[in-house]
Amino acid sequence: MRKKIKPGQKVAVGFKPRERALVLDHTFAGPELTVALRKAPLIDGRHIVRYTLDDLDELLGFVAAEANHSAEKKIQKELDALHARLSREMESYDDGLWQRAF
Repeated sequence: MRKKIKPGQKVAVGFKPRERALVLDHTFAGPELTVALRKAPLIDGRHIVRYTLDDLDELLGFVAAEANHSAEKKIQKELDALHARLSREMESYDDGLWQRAF
C-alpha cells in the first residue's frame, strides 16, 4: 500500500555515500537535483535529501541514462541497483497524480 502524500510534497530519500557519489560524479543531473544532495549531511550512514516525486522521477531518468551508456560494467551495475532502489522508494508514495492502467 502506498503512503498518501499531497502533490508537490517532498519526501525524504536516503543515499549511501557511494550512491551519492554515483549521482554526483557519473550522471548529468543538473543543480536543481544535485545541490541538495551535495549539501546533505551524513546521518546514520546516509545523506538525507527531500525530493518531490517529480524530482525523484527526473533523477531516475539521469541514473538510468548513465547506467545504459556507461562503459564500465561495475558503474553500470551500481547505477542499475540504485535505480531499482529509488524506483521502489518512489512507488511507495502516491501523490494522487499517478496514471492508472485501464
